[in-house]
Amino acid sequence: MQTRRAFFQTLSGTCAASSLAVPILGSPQSNSSASAGTPPPKAARVTSSLMLWTVKGTFEHQVAVAAEAGVQSLELVTEHLGWSEEQAKRYRTLVQSYGLGFDALLASRDWTRRPVSMVNPAHREGFLADVRSSINWAHRLNCPQIILMSGNEQPGMSHDAQYASMVESAKLAADLAAQGDVTMILENLNSKVNHKGYFLTSARESLRCVREVDNPHLRMLFDIYHEAVQHGDPIPAVVEAEPYVVVFHVADQPGRHDPGTGDMKWDDIYKAIGKTGYAGYIALEFLPLSDEVTSLKRALTQMRQDLNGVSDERGKGPV
Repeated sequence: MQTRRAFFQTLSGTCAASSLAVPILGSPQSNSSASAGTPPPKAARVTSSLMLWTVKGTFEHQVAVAAEAGVQSLELVTEHLGWSEEQAKRYRTLVQSYGLGFDALLASRDWTRRPVSMVNPAHREGFLADVRSSINWAHRLNCPQIILMSGNEQPGMSHDAQYASMVESAKLAADLAAQGDVTMILENLNSKVNHKGYFLTSARESLRCVREVDNPHLRMLFDIYHEAVQHGDPIPAVVEAEPYVVVFHVADQPGRHDPGTGDMKWDDIYKAIGKTGYAGYIALEFLPLSDEVTSLKRALTQMRQDLNGVSDERGKGPV
């Protein structure tokens, strides 16, 4: 079973393999979101997305799986860092040929092994160098959002000192984002199961940071799975944070598999999101237990049915 951490460690090999020919599921523009069972409404405010690392195979195959399932957008970890300028153009064109786009990519590669933490002032120049590089990549790929990782807890530093450093790092990153016309999105992860030692394990603390920075170019990537693993029921935090969230990540727990295969109450979670009037991305980031296309279609159908079945609190009707 591949995790995101394992993906970081094996990326260099998979990037090289991405040029190998793999059968494509369908052809560009041959698939529509209707193939996912319940299509998004024409005036949908929520865009479905997929973290590509969760799908096996080459980049071409991953994109084809996403399109076949009816996903509307894609998110990258660091796959793009192995691309030449010509490959970047070719892959961007391939993605667009399916009617898809990129909505987020990660700022810092190997952030657990390099001095690029947001929570240590001594790492700030390395962190900001990664931010600048990621903005350049975002422009090349027409990607509007860049994912920020707080980094791991730093020995010998208090929580308050690390939090203050994270806020300062976020302020500087948001200023660079404003100059580059992109948005930085701060992600919470769990430290109990998947990311031992990670600093930002609370969506509410992420929300506090975003509010303190007070820059529209810094927003939240609220990972619902990680919040549930770390803190239990995510719905109260989801509702509180929604005005500052531009991406939600989705997986069930335990196991980080398909929604509905674990203990989380996804119908309630999606309906809570729908009632807030949320407008943004909801990205699937789970390890499929069955055929990838089938799993993704099933997850998209549930999400759309639940979101479309509620009116938001501002009376705007179905999403």
